[in-house]
Amino acid sequence: MTDRPAAEDLAAHRHLAATTIRALAMDGVQKANSGHPGMPMGMADVAVVLFTRFLKFDPRDPAWPDRDRFVLSAGHGSMLLYSLLNLSGYDLPLDELKAFRQWGSRTPGHPEHGLTAGVEMTTGPLGQGISSAVGMALAERILAARFNRDGHEVVGHHTYVIASDGDMMEGVSHEACALAGHLGLGKLVVLYDDNHISIDGPTSLSFGEDVLARFTGYGWHVQRVDGHDPDAVEAAIEAARAETARPSVIACRTHIGFGSPNRQDTAKAHGEPLGVEEVRLTKERLGWPPDAQFLVPDEVRAFFAEAAARGAAAHAAWDGAMKGFAGAFPAEAAALKAQLAGVLPDGWQRHLPVFPAGKALATRSASGAVLDALSPAIPALLGGSADLTPSNNTRARGMKEIAPGDFSGSYLHYGVREHGMGSILNGLCLHGGFRPYGGTFLIFSDYMRGAVRLAALMEQPVVFVFTHDSIGLGEDGPTHQPIEQLTGLRAVPHLWVFRPGDANETAVAWKVALERTNGPTALVLTRQALPTLDRTTHAPAELAARGGYVVSDAEGARVILVGTGSELSIALDARKLLAAEGIAARVVSMPCRELFLAQDEAWRESVLPRAIRARVVVEAGATMGWGGIAGLDGRVVGLDRFGASAPYQTIYRELGLTAEAVAQAARETLRG
Repeated sequence: MTDRPAAEDLAAHRHLAATTIRALAMDGVQKANSGHPGMPMGMADVAVVLFTRFLKFDPRDPAWPDRDRFVLSAGHGSMLLYSLLNLSGYDLPLDELKAFRQWGSRTPGHPEHGLTAGVEMTTGPLGQGISSAVGMALAERILAARFNRDGHEVVGHHTYVIASDGDMMEGVSHEACALAGHLGLGKLVVLYDDNHISIDGPTSLSFGEDVLARFTGYGWHVQRVDGHDPDAVEAAIEAARAETARPSVIACRTHIGFGSPNRQDTAKAHGEPLGVEEVRLTKERLGWPPDAQFLVPDEVRAFFAEAAARGAAAHAAWDGAMKGFAGAFPAEAAALKAQLAGVLPDGWQRHLPVFPAGKALATRSASGAVLDALSPAIPALLGGSADLTPSNNTRARGMKEIAPGDFSGSYLHYGVREHGMGSILNGLCLHGGFRPYGGTFLIFSDYMRGAVRLAALMEQPVVFVFTHDSIGLGEDGPTHQPIEQLTGLRAVPHLWVFRPGDANETAVAWKVALERTNGPTALVLTRQALPTLDRTTHAPAELAARGGYVVSDAEGARVILVGTGSELSIALDARKLLAAEGIAARVVSMPCRELFLAQDEAWRESVLPRAIRARVVVEAGATMGWGGIAGLDGRVVGLDRFGASAPYQTIYRELGLTAEAVAQAARETLRG
């Protein structure tokens, strides 16, 4: 760091900056008549120390790859972040703070990635920010292990988090933080707002554990400080940065609603405006002009400008280091730039396998073969599984494991931590440099739904690999057999749910997922073997990239059979039964309903012509949601009950998921 002001001047600058943030938080929430003033008021001292003393950032280039990442996990305290961004010189003018929580503003109620410069991720659902920060810190360590060379450190930054009591209560934070401690992510620093207050009242109502003892058990470096003592906070962060073998958590004892005569240390300071009179009283107590609104003293802007200037200098130094790196290691420098830019290698699609017709193959196995082929061609692929690697087939041949002290690999064992895995995948993706994917059983997508939803909301191209997709997993029974999960996932905006019908559709699904840059994809794969279609007599599998296509047609078709995943072959068998009766049927494969519905009208009409109203959809899952495809006159053959424990062939037969059942439904639609 550069020379610092004299101690008295520094203390005055910090005090004035923290008071400015408190006043901005009160003003923004009061003007909106909505929001959470208490947390920004309580953590202002801590945040000022972090932003003006430690955080490496350049507001002129918020996406600079070697910047420090700052995640406000306690996203309800968004006015803290917006105030910091405004003061630090990001493109967030004061008028945006005045428009807090209003339509069209860049200051929504909770921070949104991609909307506001400087917001590293969308937060608000507690536990997600701190958990995704683990992914960000992990990404930094892996990139450093791959690309740093003696005399050429081009990857070297920290990830900082402000987390709340609520973050510490949420189960996902336990999962992710335990893994962070196991891996020894020494550049992760969590500032814990230990204010003892939640919405219901004092945290003692429900939260009596020793948080630091828990983190000690995780293998973290722990400290406790007075969060209103800037010198103590600074010393603690210095100590955390010096601890390179363990992540650090600093419990900052603070007072929610700091300075408010009647609301400090009460639940009322958490999630509602203080009120006009209380705002006035608080400003008077803080020594602030009581009638001033959205006031920012010039001295405060100058104080933050010094931090921004240091960040700009660090950015310039990094640019120089990258030039030196490119001179000494041109291939590695080019690879690093490509990965950070999210650019996949030219011609990677040529490595996609083509599966021969006739051989039955589970789509999870086909997916594994795709990964075997693509992993050497795409260094950015970063895989993992929540303790189901042999079942998910997510570890490609040659993938080296990431382990404590060795981050040079490309495969991570998450343990039985589905939700933590999902959040870490989001952090890896947000950081940049990787195309992460992680696997578990489809039934356990329920455990990670919060992370899946955030990936979709942030439009991050994470790939979620969900195997054992139906009653086809057999003897494990209804506890493990997904029924409603497909419907639930398909309801998430921006999430593409791809359920391929054979091995070659699986390869296409991976191609679609990796080419996508504006949202996540769920690959839903079978345990049981499926026939690999003969593409000389069926339509090319490449058409699956349009979400739905005519896989097998018949002249004068009177009925359309629509199948997904393992039920595509059932639809094809039903077509044969109908053909023997002189009923011509078209079979449509619809592996990704969302993608099909996004096609132009001409394509959709060519696949599902309005003139053919007799339609049958078959899928081993809940029937809800298929009405728009089946139409008013159609039928859906599916499951609106739980499964059973038995060999999967028996379950399919007993629950009516058969070619004969589909053919019978077709006959009924034709009879009207």
